[in-house]
Amino acid sequence: MDDPWGTLARDDRPPQEGQTPMKPVLVLQHLVNDGPAYLDTWLRRQGVPVELRCTEAGQAFPDRLDGYSALALLGGSMSANDDLPSLRQAETLILQAMALDVPMIGHCLGGQLMARALGAEVTESPAPEVGWSPIQVLGGSTARTWFGGAPSPTVFQWHYEAFDLPEGAEPLAGNDAAPNQAFAIGPHLAMQFHIEVDEAKLSIWLEHLDAGYAPALQSHPASVQSVQAMRDGVAQHLAAHQVMADRIYRRWLSRAQR
Repeated sequence: MDDPWGTLARDDRPPQEGQTPMKPVLVLQHLVNDGPAYLDTWLRRQGVPVELRCTEAGQAFPDRLDGYSALALLGGSMSANDDLPSLRQAETLILQAMALDVPMIGHCLGGQLMARALGAEVTESPAPEVGWSPIQVLGGSTARTWFGGAPSPTVFQWHYEAFDLPEGAEPLAGNDAAPNQAFAIGPHLAMQFHIEVDEAKLSIWLEHLDAGYAPALQSHPASVQSVQAMRDGVAQHLAAHQVMADRIYRRWLSRAQR
């Protein structure tokens, strides 16, 4: 089968004898229905240890990144600007990751928190995006390294706000609804979209729609899909979406610290 994304071979082998085991990846989860999904599947497939902290489940985020090889930040229905201690602690860990060169990746709210911690604004998106939508990957070697050669991949979105670019960030992708869809800064990647989504996670979201969905669908039908359209998109888009996730996660973890 043709692979426009550029498939990266999976390495499911356990560490070789004498090889230093990798320190765990820290995954910050804000809401119980917004878990790591395909990110967790991918990490465990590689034999990478994972430490998941979910604040809605009563698990506080750690104070420091000591002892972790990489950092992943998940999404959530709250605003990055909300006055929640867990969001400010996530930003503290983002700044530590920058200082320590611990590679981090932000999904939707996680990407917004990265932008905010680094001095950029997070504001109402030019148009809300919910569902499967194309983004335009910008030219340049960094964008190709992260996303491969497809100029307009389809990704899964669910956001009402969007980030500006922090100082020193390299824009990687955009579209009309949210001109800044992804940026890189050193080994770190922030995304406005949900590359971690899998069918089970999407089903949970579609069974428990957030309060913003109905008014967004009514006011922006061009960028907000119906529930049925999102369900139908799974068969059309999810396989390629996860191939792209493989590439992104492998690039992110290639700089992880042992």
